[in-house]
Amino acid sequence: MQPYLLGVDIGTGSTKAVAVNFNGEAFDVAQHYYPVKNPQPGYSEQDPALILDAFINCIADIIKKTGAAPHTISLSSAMHSIIPVDNAGNALADMMTWADSRSEDIAEKLRDSMRGPGIYKTSGTPIHAMTPLCKLIWLRENQQQLFNTAFKFIGIKEYIWFHLFGVFELDYAIASATGLFDIINLKWNAQACDLAGIAAEKLSNPVNTTYKRSGVKNLIAQKTGLTAETNFVIGASDGCCANLGSFVNTPDVASLTIGTSGAVRITNPQPVYDFGAMIFNYLLNQNTFVCGGAINNGGIVLNWLIKNFLNKKQAGAADYDEVFAKINTVPAGSEGLIFLPYLYGERAPLWDTKSCGTFFNIKQQHTQAHFLRAGLEGICFALNDVLQTLEKSSAPINQLNISGGFITSPVWTQILADITGKKLVIVQQEDASAIGAVFLAMDALGLPIPQPTAGASESIVPNQNNHQTYSNSFPVFKKLYINLKETMHWVHDAHI
Repeated sequence: MQPYLLGVDIGTGSTKAVAVNFNGEAFDVAQHYYPVKNPQPGYSEQDPALILDAFINCIADIIKKTGAAPHTISLSSAMHSIIPVDNAGNALADMMTWADSRSEDIAEKLRDSMRGPGIYKTSGTPIHAMTPLCKLIWLRENQQQLFNTAFKFIGIKEYIWFHLFGVFELDYAIASATGLFDIINLKWNAQACDLAGIAAEKLSNPVNTTYKRSGVKNLIAQKTGLTAETNFVIGASDGCCANLGSFVNTPDVASLTIGTSGAVRITNPQPVYDFGAMIFNYLLNQNTFVCGGAINNGGIVLNWLIKNFLNKKQAGAADYDEVFAKINTVPAGSEGLIFLPYLYGERAPLWDTKSCGTFFNIKQQHTQAHFLRAGLEGICFALNDVLQTLEKSSAPINQLNISGGFITSPVWTQILADITGKKLVIVQQEDASAIGAVFLAMDALGLPIPQPTAGASESIVPNQNNHQTYSNSFPVFKKLYINLKETMHWVHDAHI
């Protein structure tokens, strides 16, 4: 077996490992899933031990199939999680995921305060309930004993890293998504830590995204088949890795990802600030920023549509085929039916946890298929809202390099091209975040990062007639939220 690299993406619903040779070619994949718990409205929690098990099992599966341990493993991870742990790295409570919104009132007050713009500019992180900063304030105010007992407050990658090596370290990319980090001076921000009520010592030691370690703990080595010589590169966040894995390295090309949620991102040598829309600025490394916006409502909305419009308990491959076939029977624009996809509140560019989903302009001609198509169009409208906001603050974007599970659907990708009016390019069939992690490992090892092979990319160009239809509908989509915002908040606060 030739030496190989392993990129492991620790996601919200699963962990996925992609084995890649030294030429950058993927040849094997392993994936393990785990649940999300929602014990109360606004709560989104996971058992970090299950995620660690999935991580271990992914590595063990690859080693079993290849018959050899990888030369180097590099990590990608979802952002914004918080786990209170003791000094042995044991979780004292379930992990709060990025989707946890219980601190929404705290975020709203901070965003509207005099401190808000300064915290945003220093951290590069939108002020929102997703952030560890707001989660820590909530824990301090609502679970004081747990807050006081915790030795450290860490994210899921740090939890796994500690169980690998026994040290509390995190990469600049994950740190820059906490709301607690100074993205220019590369250190914990004293003002943000003061707001959270913690000393910097309660957080992990930040390191660059190409930082390496070896000498994994014996117990992990026994469970996986790793050796003490196996290198680990700490890697970056899933969004930053997706940009790298999608070959997005100039401001005029954006990465667009749809998984459970969705995001639009560019790569830039400087931060791109917009406090109103709160464009995020996360660090790919000490000299490079990934700037953009994320939405809450991506593939999770499609699953909701399948469950509730097709009456399926759990979506399978045949169900996706069925929904796309139905959608394809309806013309672009769903004959005037418009959907605001904010089932789980919304992040960019609204930053409104109190927003909700809405179907508008329902007429007698609308069928189940219309509702399904309008649902998919609503997800793409929300991403187009982020895209246009990003263009206003940076530069025109000429191409979208797309990644995520949705790239397997010609129907979905064509709708996205028609709504945005942009050329879409699929440059990476494998998980872009896991591949991006591998590219960081290559950088750390001094290996050349491969470039897209000429002719290997797949392009989707917009249908101009459909684009004109959507250009007429998009202002209605935006105005609907503006007109309904006050009512959405009233309904939310009244628990109706």
